[in-house]
Amino acid sequence: MSTYQSLPAPSPEQGLNRYLQEIRRFPLLEPEEEYMLAKAWADRQDPQAAHRLVTSHLRLAAKIAMGYRGYGLPQAEVISEANVGLMQAVKRFDPEKGFRLATYAMWWIRASIQEYILRSWSLVKLGTTSAQKKLFFNLRKAKAKVGALEDGDLRPENVSRIAKDLSVTEGEVVEMNRRLAGGDASLNAQVGSDGDGSTQWQDWLEDEDSDQAGAYEEKDELDTRRALLAEALDVLNDREKDVLMQRRLADEPVTLEDLSERYGVSRERIRQIEVRAFEKLQAKMRDLARDKGMVVPA
Repeated sequence: MSTYQSLPAPSPEQGLNRYLQEIRRFPLLEPEEEYMLAKAWADRQDPQAAHRLVTSHLRLAAKIAMGYRGYGLPQAEVISEANVGLMQAVKRFDPEKGFRLATYAMWWIRASIQEYILRSWSLVKLGTTSAQKKLFFNLRKAKAKVGALEDGDLRPENVSRIAKDLSVTEGEVVEMNRRLAGGDASLNAQVGSDGDGSTQWQDWLEDEDSDQAGAYEEKDELDTRRALLAEALDVLNDREKDVLMQRRLADEPVTLEDLSERYGVSRERIRQIEVRAFEKLQAKMRDLARDKGMVVPA
């Protein structure tokens, strides 16, 4: 997306405070304005519309990026990766689904930041599954929760508790804890005890091209959103769920007229049910995201 070239870019020389002040000059969008801009990008690939969608959400990207301090990486680079995720969200955003861009973009922003941290923190990819990534980003918090603040190996009871809480194996907890404590080992380190040095760690690594990594990231993000949505739908009664599914989640939305005939009520009543159901669903998804330790847009 060419709009990225004209975005303000954080840098160590510029200073974080100056960048945050600069992005505040971009106004937030009202729902109707956001919808029209998103339609202009989706239908005509209007670069000006895309630019306004991106710049109006730079504060959201920066806010999420600030939550990933503590990994020893330059904050300017983390924010830049957050902006890349934001651009990907704008590129794929479908305004007809009924959600605001901020709700959709937070997943892409988080995914972009986390992939950057995983790439930068270690030469060897730390996790290949959603559970392993969750372990990497939540182990410190999980250790604090069980009172395991000391260095070194965890006690067996703490390993068991953390593994259960984060849905990973005890072996993965032990290995990740040692890696976070000890840093990376050399890829040229010898494996085995034969002494000839012929087998090194790098000999065990598989080649993973960028397409596979990109496909996994996209699938992981989509699975997360689907799981949250499926869980949040339980807050609706049967009629609310059906109306919302038919009006906002179907590939070809059903008209108000058809639903009013089906339920024997007025079109306005169906519209009210749809709006109320959507508000309940949004509130429930925010609550679920907070419970899972995810960043929720303001």
